Amino acid sequence: MKTVTRLVVFAWLMTASGIVLAEETWQSALSRMPLGVNVTELNRTNCVSLMLDAFQSNAVVKALVFMPGATDELYFFRRAHAKLAKANPSLLDAVVALTNQTYIQATFQPPLLLLCTTEDPTNVIAVIKSKSTATKLQIRSIPDRVVFNDAGWDEVRAVLGKKLSVGLRPFSDTPDSWHFYRHNFAACGVTEWGMLESIAWTGKTSFTVRWWTVDFQIDRRNGAVPAIKNLRVP
Repeated sequence: MKTVTRLVVFAWLMTASGIVLAEETWQSALSRMPLGVNVTELNRTNCVSLMLDAFQSNAVVKALVFMPGATDELYFFRRAHAKLAKANPSLLDAVVALTNQTYIQATFQPPLLLLCTTEDPTNVIAVIKSKSTATKLQIRSIPDRVVFNDAGWDEVRAVLGKKLSVGLRPFSDTPDSWHFYRHNFAACGVTEWGMLESIAWTGKTSFTVRWWTVDFQIDRRNGAVPAIKNLRVP
């Protein structure tokens, strides 16, 4: 009888833990990632590097992506400043501070967390010329942690050429990539398809999947730049 009771209790615990796991949100995952000690403000000099370095492997969020609108707020308009109240803030605290005190928004498109503004398109354009290749890309994962901070296309292509099962185009040092945005994202455990989406989100590009290659092109869609009168303040 005791054995049966223990089995019932064990089964209940396993079920309960499964429910907890299933209900975990991206917010709870990021709340466990330390941002750093004595960080009191996010600004153009530290925001991207601090947040990308803080991103860790987890079961919910596979990539943290700064889209062009977000980096424009930091580097081009130079109007993104966010105060942090806690002595030891988490990555979630940083995201909340940005979304409350700047034009930057957080959008979760599982398993990617996008930091963006109204300037950014809300979907990736992916043209599939080879269904079999696309299927493989959606299944295969890249277990390594990959971080790009203000990286150009040539650096992205050189690093990921060793991790992806397809070749990336355009080739290095060609005019086709000169107008891609700089790449700012951290990924860990993402699928190859998720990696391609992360590249497209952050570089403002679309991509075409062929048999052996994935070709990136400029995404010419433009959203509205946030008007300064709408700035939210804490």
